[in-house]
Amino acid sequence: MPKTGVMICGHGSRSQAAVDEFSVLAEKLPAYLPADWLTEYGYLEFANPVIRDGLDKLRDAGCDRILAVPGMLFAAMHAKNDIPTVLNTYAAKHGIDVHYGRELGVDPKMISAAAGRVQDAVDRANAEHGELALSETCLVVIGRGASDPDANGNVSKIARMLQEGMGFGWCEVGYSGVTFPLVEPCLQHVTRLGYKRVIVFPYFLFTGILIDRIYGFTDQVAAEYPDIQFVKAGYLNDHPDVLRTFAERITEQVGEVPPPNCAMCKYRTQVLGFEAEVGAIQESHHHHVEGQGASAPGSNVEDCELCSTFCTGVCRLEANDAHHHHHHHDHGHGHDHDHHHHHHAPYPHANHPHGPESARKAK
Repeated sequence: MPKTGVMICGHGSRSQAAVDEFSVLAEKLPAYLPADWLTEYGYLEFANPVIRDGLDKLRDAGCDRILAVPGMLFAAMHAKNDIPTVLNTYAAKHGIDVHYGRELGVDPKMISAAAGRVQDAVDRANAEHGELALSETCLVVIGRGASDPDANGNVSKIARMLQEGMGFGWCEVGYSGVTFPLVEPCLQHVTRLGYKRVIVFPYFLFTGILIDRIYGFTDQVAAEYPDIQFVKAGYLNDHPDVLRTFAERITEQVGEVPPPNCAMCKYRTQVLGFEAEVGAIQESHHHHVEGQGASAPGSNVEDCELCSTFCTGVCRLEANDAHHHHHHHDHGHGHDHDHHHHHHAPYPHANHPHGPESARKAK
């Protein structure tokens, strides 16, 4: 077997505290990897050691296969262009086998780490200010912001998984730089929504000037709106689930990578808020409305006594009330299906005030 080295490629920072946190993470990582693998780290810019130094150490130690990973949340310019250039140049110069893994990305373990930081902030706010339902709380997720729309879009996906997994009343996404909305305009908009508590969560790995900026703008807007509680959540740092994700990004290079749309699938793996659905039987539930179309009861407003101008969805609520969630579809097809063979897992936030329940107001 080739001797394996692991290379963690960090961005680097002018902040000594950020560099220190990165090195702590790098020191904790070997515990999550095979015992005979050697681990080094280095930075793209602003800090030493540089990536080349770490690669030299691994080569000097006799590694003939190097598994490198970007120490980054999302893939934008640094992960897509800068780091691969450094690695490819090194591999060609020294004739050594250097593999490159994917970024941490949108992953159930990363969502879990984020939820841990957000929950800590919620618990602290409840202790200081009294209990408040999450459905009455607004979550604000702040990403780094990049000139890459895919990376920016992934912040929104993380935010949605957190909001839906935990059941927040509302969620907004902002960015610390480059793109829009930046932190201050994002928070100003949030103040208009009527929420008494706002959790501001920086989806960042490490401290540094940008974390200071996010918390600074949070304090500034909070001072303008003393009747709103602004609660600062901690960033990800060395949460065990972050370390587990890093380890997987390394080991999957010599193992099996799940197909792209399966990594976040609730049937395949535990997704925040939907943990009970792993391994659930997947089957079509729509066979019994095939071909009914426009003649199906409830398909047009004329036959409906509940709504006047458009279908608000209140019929679903009333049918559910009547059946006490014994899950009979309200399609009114005169033959009764035995529905016992397919149980939908109950949706965890079926009673969320901004979900289907909001249709009751329209009556």
